[in-house]
Amino acid sequence: MNCPMCTRWQDEPDLRIAEYEHCYVQLNRDQFFPGYALVFSKHHVTELFHLDPATRGALIEEVNRVAAALYQAYAPAKINYELLGNMVPHMHWHLVPRFTDDPLWPRPIWSEPHLEKQLSAQGYRETIALIQDALGVAAG
Repeated sequence: MNCPMCTRWQDEPDLRIAEYEHCYVQLNRDQFFPGYALVFSKHHVTELFHLDPATRGALIEEVNRVAAALYQAYAPAKINYELLGNMVPHMHWHLVPRFTDDPLWPRPIWSEPHLEKQLSAQGYRETIALIQDALGVAAG
C-alpha cells in the first residue's frame, strides 16, 4: 500500500501537534488559512463505518478536542470540518478556522486556487505551540 497519510507522522515531524489514542494531529504545511490542521487516524481505514462504535466515538471526540482548541486559539467565525478521502483514501479531517475576511469566505477552501503560504521554521513552531497550548499538551 502506498498511502501518504500512513507515513505522514514520520515523514513530517516538524508539523506534529499532538498524538492521541486513535489519531495524530499535524499542522498543514500550507497556512494560507491560519491554523489549518489535519487530524488523521493512526490506522489505515477509509470510512467511519469501518470502525467499531466505541473507537468511532473516541475518534470523533479527539477531532472535537482539536476543533475546540483551534476555536480557542484563533477565535474564528467558523471551523470547517472536511472529511473527504477522494484523493487520499485514509480517514483524515481538514480542520480549518475560517474568518469572514478570508479571501474565499464563505466558500469552501478548495473553491478556487490560491498561492500556498509557507511559514518560516520559527513560524511553524510558534503556530504549533499556540495550538498545543490550547489543547493543553506539552510541546513536543
